[in-house]
Parts: sequence; structure tokens; C-alpha cells
Amino acid sequence: MEPKAHPTRTTLPGIGTRYDLVTEGGKHISIVAHTDGRRFLGFHDPDDDDNCRNSVPLDQAEAAALAHLLTPAPVLPLHDDIEIDLVTEQLPVSARSPYSGRTLGDTQARSRTGASIVAVLRRTDAVPSPTPDFRFATGDILVVVGTREGVDAVADLIAGG
Repeated sequence: MEPKAHPTRTTLPGIGTRYDLVTEGGKHISIVAHTDGRRFLGFHDPDDDDNCRNSVPLDQAEAAALAHLLTPAPVLPLHDDIEIDLVTEQLPVSARSPYSGRTLGDTQARSRTGASIVAVLRRTDAVPSPTPDFRFATGDILVVVGTREGVDAVADLIAGG
């Protein structure tokens, strides 16, 4: 059985929440999640838990990308004789996107690309199965599922390519 990590949570009034984890090797890592969506990854002095040696500011897209990289994605075969080449990616809606401020229905993503936008991550909230009238905002992270070609086509579409 694998050892379990036990992160702690501390509310920071007026700021957000701090999550702390001490690794099996004794390293102290913290994440400060600000109420405005910003994140800071902190590395602490092993001799002084209150002394943050270094921190890395992460915007919403960077925090989502880091979380995606750190989260193992188990792949369980459906059947040995079935091959499904689906990928899942998180795509940001930038200020330059022609769909920032427009609805999911405006993209016609599924009919144009064959890929589906299955969720939208916004600040500290997630909207699963957004409806066609869901309005995108700059900074949203779109969770897209489809073939490699379809997901790439959605990325181009959302980026304005």
C-alpha cells in the first residue's frame, strides 16, 4: 500500500487559503491560493518552517498546467480489442481569442472539429458540461476531449487561427 500524503489547510483572511505538504523526505511545500485566482508555490527552509526560501507565482493557466502534470492519469483498457485514440487537454481563452465574451454555441466546436468542450475552469470554480449559451471569459480554461486532430483544431479555433 502506498503512503498517504496529508496536506494541511489554513485560511488566510482577506487573502485566500494556504495548503501545506511536508514530503516523506522532509521538504515543506506550500500553495497559497488567493481569492482572485492567483497561486503561489512556496518552498520552505527545512530548519524554519515559517521561512519561505523561494516562491513561484503562477497564473491560472500555469497552475492548471502544473496540476495536470502532477496528477497521474490512469489508463484502464476498455477491451483488449478496442482502440480509442482520445486525448484530453486544457486550453486557455486569452484576451486575443475571438471567443472571449462569446458563447460556446458560437464556436460550433463539436460540429467543426469533432472534439467536445466538456468543462470550463474559471478561477476557483468548474463548470462541467457547459450548455451552448455558456459565455466564455478571458482566463477560462477549456477542458477539451477528442482525437489529437480535433483537439488541435479546437485550440486553433479558440486562439483565432
